[in-house]
Amino acid sequence: MRQDLLVHRLLAALVAIPLSLGVSGCSTNPITGRSQIMLVSDDQAARQSAQAYDQLLMNAGGQGVLNEDPVMLDRVRSIAEPLIEQAVALRPETRNWQWEVHVLTSDQVNAWCMAGGKIAVYTGLLRKIRPTDDELAQVLGHEIAHALLSHQAEKMSRVRLQKLGLGLGVLAGAVAGYDLGGVAGLADTLATISLQLPNSRKAENEADAVGIELAAKAGYDPFAAISLWEKMIQVGGSGGPDWLSTHPNPEQRLQSMRTKAQAVMPLYEANRRVR
Repeated sequence: MRQDLLVHRLLAALVAIPLSLGVSGCSTNPITGRSQIMLVSDDQAARQSAQAYDQLLMNAGGQGVLNEDPVMLDRVRSIAEPLIEQAVALRPETRNWQWEVHVLTSDQVNAWCMAGGKIAVYTGLLRKIRPTDDELAQVLGHEIAHALLSHQAEKMSRVRLQKLGLGLGVLAGAVAGYDLGGVAGLADTLATISLQLPNSRKAENEADAVGIELAAKAGYDPFAAISLWEKMIQVGGSGGPDWLSTHPNPEQRLQSMRTKAQAVMPLYEANRRVR
């Protein structure tokens, strides 16, 4: 019993170490005002992203999945362009990013924007969801918002912090005469659940809010976010339990998007695009 109590206390200490180490690496996000752990800078994340993106495009080209359909590619880029303009207006230093937009042939319903403005849209999203231009703008706005809000750098920082904290915990245990190798894996899982996943859900909510605002400012109907997520739910289902998901519950997300859409309607009305 006493040994079990000791193990539980050591396990709690291992999980807590990353929290204490992260305090000195916090910075305030200029858009949301939220304090973020930033051991990895945006510039570092952008450099790594650029390397990964170049490699991905090279591999995609070699495998014949770098989609060069001029109609599809032009459509995606033409929708992304005004969103990027709004992103630069919201965070001026991103004018120096090397923004890129490509389409990849894949059945996955997916799109993303890496740190530094490296964007990819999968044909699975375009063909299975069949988004309108307004709906596609919501997807791209959301993904661009992740980059604007430094979410990739924050995620990399938390992973680094988690690994560092667990390593120090195991080392401290060894010095004290305890072999914590067995519990380190469990501590890593608990740290992921308590640190990484909740932060990811928070990041998704932030990207929803900023993304729908970017799209509204670019003249895209914010209520398209609702029809988009209704299609997403039909294609993807309701998903797993909230606490083990990196994304908010789809039904909860849908309700949240209705509130956000109504809030940014004045921005849309002032910038409605003429089609």
